[in-house]
Amino acid sequence: IAPEPAPRPRPAPVDVGLMQERPVNLASILEHAAKNHGAQEIVTALIEGGMHRQTYAETLTRTKKLANALRRLGIQPGDRVATMAWNTHRHIEAWYAISGQGVICHTVNPRLFPEQIAYIVNHAQNRVVFVDLTFAPLVEKLRAHLPTVERYVVMTDRANMPPGDWLCYEDLIAAENDDFTWPSFPEETASSLCYTSGTTGEPKGVLYSHRSNLLMAYATSSKDVMNMGSGDVSLMVVPMFHANAWGMVYAVPMAGGKLILPGMSLDGASTHRLIKEERVTGSAAVPTVWSMLLQHLEKTGDNLEPLREVIIGGSAVPRAMFEVFDKKYGVTVIQGWGMTETSPVGTISRLLPKHAGLDYEAKLDIRVKQGRAIYGIELKIVDDAGAELQRDGRRSGRLLVRGPWVARAYFGRDETIVDADGWFDTGDVATIDADGIMQITDRAKDVIKSGGEWISSVDLENAAVAHPDVAMACAIGVHHPKWEERPLLLVVPKENAFPNAEAILEIIGRHFARWQLPDEIIFVDELPLTATGKLDKKVLREKYKNRLKDVVIEKDGAPNRR
Repeated sequence: IAPEPAPRPRPAPVDVGLMQERPVNLASILEHAAKNHGAQEIVTALIEGGMHRQTYAETLTRTKKLANALRRLGIQPGDRVATMAWNTHRHIEAWYAISGQGVICHTVNPRLFPEQIAYIVNHAQNRVVFVDLTFAPLVEKLRAHLPTVERYVVMTDRANMPPGDWLCYEDLIAAENDDFTWPSFPEETASSLCYTSGTTGEPKGVLYSHRSNLLMAYATSSKDVMNMGSGDVSLMVVPMFHANAWGMVYAVPMAGGKLILPGMSLDGASTHRLIKEERVTGSAAVPTVWSMLLQHLEKTGDNLEPLREVIIGGSAVPRAMFEVFDKKYGVTVIQGWGMTETSPVGTISRLLPKHAGLDYEAKLDIRVKQGRAIYGIELKIVDDAGAELQRDGRRSGRLLVRGPWVARAYFGRDETIVDADGWFDTGDVATIDADGIMQITDRAKDVIKSGGEWISSVDLENAAVAHPDVAMACAIGVHHPKWEERPLLLVVPKENAFPNAEAILEIIGRHFARWQLPDEIIFVDELPLTATGKLDKKVLREKYKNRLKDVVIEKDGAPNRR
């Protein structure tokens, strides 16, 4: 009788995949672009004047030279190096040369108050500051107040250098070779640092990692988000100092597309010239930039060919702006939402296949919302007790978010900014429907509470901008002796236009009950903006806080509009 065969040994348990472990370094994006799309161009409107063109291959060579220069200056992994610059080829080079060797690239928003700039440079303990010619006078005044900064590099050539003991960017590159190997480090290594605009308290630093930025770049370049490919020409208007330029600084080279950088010229005429001359197919910016472009087109009667679509974020996009781009210029507006703490892209507003049969107005009702979460981002809304609310598109609550590119703490602060389950409170009030489509109804601090009822300042503003003679509008809540708060509307008319207050109220009244209408409309020449181009409502609330203190109450309880 044959013996029983010996039992086969059971395989050892396996808890990890058998794949290569290649840590993420963001410099690999530029390496990829140079090797696979090496002849593709980066085009810059220079600060010094004129246009500059170089390929991805040339950009990589110059970036490696700059990386060697930083090492020669004694910069070590973990150090912070600041940039105060517009979107240019030099800023792209500095961005990758800094973070690619494990140093933290700190993008400083030059639109902040000088005191805030000094605060964040000192808080970050920057050792070197790269500065564009435009901002050299500002930095010169601050130098005595920046004790950690050892060197200042002006991002220009020798012929345009200002007087003083600045280092010249082009001299630094010319003195080096491109023999540089990007180091390997854990992908959680910090890559870049961006401070919030400080609308409440001191600016707070959001410290991104190589992993978080790479994951977001993958997500945003996809068809349903920013729809990027190697055949696209992208005009990156959103500044690199504004939350990673919404990830475009990574996503465009990753896709191999042509990248157009506007430098300091963001006016309507300059933006239009770049679109036409460089055959731009897509772009991204805040609404104020597109307002300037549309006003320019109204004067010139020109078109936007070959532009196909624009990504707009930073603040709610007025319905009227969608309609003008759609009907007059054949350009699709895609609204997005995010914040510095979300790296920043969190949602995008694109129609679903189920919406194809809807008429134009019904589709627009969906497009004006902030949209669905992109993969990697989770959203929920909660009431004041923290209980999650139903996704019915009607109930509104505090918007919470979590994901692999959402901040869990601020740089240099011990406390966490998320709850025990990782949810970050955005400070927005929103609704979410059954399809996951989210709509911001207001910032928690901006919502107008009148007689115990909420009035959306965002909706009031969007309704007012529908008037053909209104360029911008801002709704704020001001103290009222009976109703606690009442809405006050400030309006900037379009150039050479003289809108009538009653006509504006008539348009708003199509969408709002009588008690929700502004008690007063004030026409102003301009509205204050924050450093990121949003309406600075805290300034306006302080200025107009007593505007309605002597208001006369009519018999029906409605205010008397003066």
